[in-house]
Amino acid sequence: MISNLSLNADLHCHSVVSDGTLTPEELAQRAYANGVRLWALTDHDELGGQKRASDAAKALGMKYLGGVEISVTWMGQTIHIVGLGIDPDNTGLVEGLRQTRNGRGNRAKLMAEQLLKAGIPDAYEGALHFAGNHDLISRTHFARFLVEQGICKNTEQVFKNYLVEDKPGYVPHMWAKLEDALAWIKAAGGVAVIAHPGRYSFNAMQMEQLFIRFKELGGLGIEVITGSHSPDQYKAYGKIAQQYGFLASRGSDFHDPNESHIDLGVLPLLPDNLTPIWSVLH
Repeated sequence: MISNLSLNADLHCHSVVSDGTLTPEELAQRAYANGVRLWALTDHDELGGQKRASDAAKALGMKYLGGVEISVTWMGQTIHIVGLGIDPDNTGLVEGLRQTRNGRGNRAKLMAEQLLKAGIPDAYEGALHFAGNHDLISRTHFARFLVEQGICKNTEQVFKNYLVEDKPGYVPHMWAKLEDALAWIKAAGGVAVIAHPGRYSFNAMQMEQLFIRFKELGGLGIEVITGSHSPDQYKAYGKIAQQYGFLASRGSDFHDPNESHIDLGVLPLLPDNLTPIWSVLH
């Protein structure tokens, strides 16, 4: 068991295998150089980078947890569930993620059609250029294309003006069910964590329903310290972790040196009144 609260753990980041821009090996080097000593690569709905990440971490003497971030549809919105300590070769998890990935291609083509109507041609081909794994083409890849074309200054501006609900380029997608995502993680020997809860636009009652249902299904943790949370949210979700008996996780959600809110390994440590998620992981 790993229980040290002061451990520099970064348990949420993405490689070129999903929508990041660095290879698993480059991420491992960057994490280690920034002081990370417990690391997990959590690509979106994809396990293809796990062996490379694990091997790279081992070569550096850095402890590694198998990871994944699963896209889930809950109450009509997309939420993300991180699985930590998973076996990337588990057949149930592998097949579940394959089903979840299906439909990204069609969704991407519909997004490109919407952008064409808004006067932006060739968006599908442009987005594919940025997708290291074409099966995982996503809004982030479209955002990078629009920045490259000079249509927006940065990816945040793209999302705000084009790729969210009621804007040209937005196409909803039905992802995995919450109960399925947690079942896959559990079958693969892992623990489930609600990623960046501060990013969701649910009201207080809906958030409460999410926490209750997540716990009923065997979910153990929430991200308290994460790249998209403010210091006030660190405190708020620390209190929620205590209220619901959740273990606390910490992860940068790093994608790219220029795009990400914060670098690997430089987040504040977890507060000492919380129990870290890694306390139940080997």
